[in-house]
Amino acid sequence: MKYILTLLLSIFVLGAFAQQNAQPKKLIQFSGIITDVDSNRVVPYVTLSNLSTQEQRSANYKGYFSFVAHPGDTILYTAVGFTSTQVIIPNEVKEDSYTTMVKMKSEIVYLPTVNLYPWATAEEFTKDFLSMKVADDDMEIAKKNLNAQSLGGMAQTLSRDAGEISAINWRLNHDRALNKNMVQTNPLLNPFAWGKFMQQIFNGDKTRATD
Repeated sequence: MKYILTLLLSIFVLGAFAQQNAQPKKLIQFSGIITDVDSNRVVPYVTLSNLSTQEQRSANYKGYFSFVAHPGDTILYTAVGFTSTQVIIPNEVKEDSYTTMVKMKSEIVYLPTVNLYPWATAEEFTKDFLSMKVADDDMEIAKKNLNAQSLGGMAQTLSRDAGEISAINWRLNHDRALNKNMVQTNPLLNPFAWGKFMQQIFNGDKTRATD
């Protein structure tokens, strides 16, 4: 009888333990935003891998994510140009949701220096170098730009700039303002001019002859 009671008690304890283990794990809404640890800028389109359930999710272009998970799950965050980060959801979550701020560090990759040359062989470089026209120095360029032929050609071909046009307009307006009250007389109708002319004829003015 004693063995029967011990057997029944063992079966009861094992059944209760199995029933307790058979209970489904708690589900929570796991949400958050992923940012850069240095600049606090959002990291878009990060891949989220639940290592506990082998499920994958993806954050949106604002770095926001939200999906259903279990307390205790391990979430792996991976993105191009950033170091992978793991976050474990705490088991002590009592509410139906859990929000966190995930920080990812940018990964700097130093690439070796690559020098690009337009010549396939050294012979091609030598040929181009020997046929290259050496540019004039600053003094030679200044002499060419300031010679009379160059300045004359620029004076004929270059258009007037705004400062020169403004100066010409100002001078014309100034002359027009000074002479606006002066009346241009016709010398043919000036009696004094005719008198002077007749006097030169009578006196035999030889000014033009001497020239």
